[in-house]
Amino acid sequence: MRTIRRDGEYELEIKKSRFLCAMARVDSEEAARAFIAERRKEHWSATHNCTAYVLGEDGDVQRSSDDGEPAGTAGVPMLEVLRHRELTDTVAVVTRYFGGVKLGAGGLIRAYGNAVSAAVDELGVLERRRLLVVDVYADYVLGGRLESDLRDSSLLVRGTSYEERVRVEVALPEEDLAEFEVRLAELTGGKAEFEVRGATVVDVEP
Repeated sequence: MRTIRRDGEYELEIKKSRFLCAMARVDSEEAARAFIAERRKEHWSATHNCTAYVLGEDGDVQRSSDDGEPAGTAGVPMLEVLRHRELTDTVAVVTRYFGGVKLGAGGLIRAYGNAVSAAVDELGVLERRRLLVVDVYADYVLGGRLESDLRDSSLLVRGTSYEERVRVEVALPEEDLAEFEVRLAELTGGKAEFEVRGATVVDVEP
């Protein structure tokens, strides 16, 4: 999965029309619609506020709107950029202030697509990976060294707590679980235990 690195806005001027592309990371259709409503309220005097968003791990939720532009000349090319860049959990709103020069269907398609593409370049892209969340338990005599070894590894250490035993929470790809079990046994002489507690999604550099 990929998404934008940060929320933000980018502006293009094409034949005296201003195209402002605002993008945000969202985790639901409600959040996407709320962002769209906010932009439309902020730019209520604009000629058009065209939209597109993609949601879900597989990008299976896809919506777009031309907001009064000729059918297929705004929302669809915006959506195509999101799909081509393999972005998900991302919403884009392109606000157009008409400058008096008509662009034609082909010009509109290029303008709206280029606005989103330029905004993605400006904001950057991150990969999102689904990782297993694993709790590792060890006695106090092993806990300090175990935590240090895990933090020095490529694993994501999410936290440590000291209860009856030391608990270190790590996240790792599911395909690495068997190798992790072997490594944990080697590090602790078989004296540590672990439990898969769930899953999480994290941002990583592409």
